[in-house]
Amino acid sequence: MKTAKNTICLWCDKDDEAAARFYAATFPSSEVTAVHKAPSDFPGGKAGQILTVEFTVFGIPCIGLNGGTAFNQSEAFSFQIATDDQAETDRYWNAIVGNGGQESACGWCKDRWGVSWQITPRALTEAMNAGGAEAKRAFDAMMKMKKIDVAEIEKARRG
Repeated sequence: MKTAKNTICLWCDKDDEAAARFYAATFPSSEVTAVHKAPSDFPGGKAGQILTVEFTVFGIPCIGLNGGTAFNQSEAFSFQIATDDQAETDRYWNAIVGNGGQESACGWCKDRWGVSWQITPRALTEAMNAGGAEAKRAFDAMMKMKKIDVAEIEKARRG
């Protein structure tokens, strides 16, 4: 298998395989494709421990690196998942938050490994793309939400 030219690398603290398996079980077109063990000792780890895990999230190639505690995830990076309706929004939001994650604002949440996710209904994106007063109403409604409520966004969009 040819290695992708561009791969998202997520720094983890000895739990990259669990994260990758959760993503593969949660999102369609996602899978764990390889698990690699360290050939020798490394800072924060020993030979034979899992060093990297190759996986996809919605077909996007990723690698989890068990790098230890030197760096943490931050909101500066997030996966943005476009959803088609409230049921899909709820499914992904509840999977992430319900598996030890936490809610944030405006459609953002964080999984138990500290990775940030934006669960963004297409209805919100379409409202923002409309511009003008319609976008402002949808934006103002979104600013009061944690998980995005599609019906409220559509109501705000109509005025």
